[in-house]
Amino acid sequence: MRLRNLYIDPETSKLEVDIMSINKNFAIVVCEGKAKLTELPQHGETKIITHQGKVKRVKFDEGEEF
Repeated sequence: MRLRNLYIDPETSKLEVDIMSINKNFAIVVCEGKAKLTELPQHGETKIITHQGKVKRVKFDEGEEF
């Protein structure tokens, strides 16, 4: 899976991410108290699909320069 769960402290509702440990570009998606991190592709699109105001899925469309 490309999406990694991130821990949200239930007492403080805070999310902490060590951005120095991730060497690539990334996106964090938060919905209904859950947070997930995904690295972005070198060449391509990452689409966040929503339904009724909630995240339904994350789609990846990758390619390479010729």
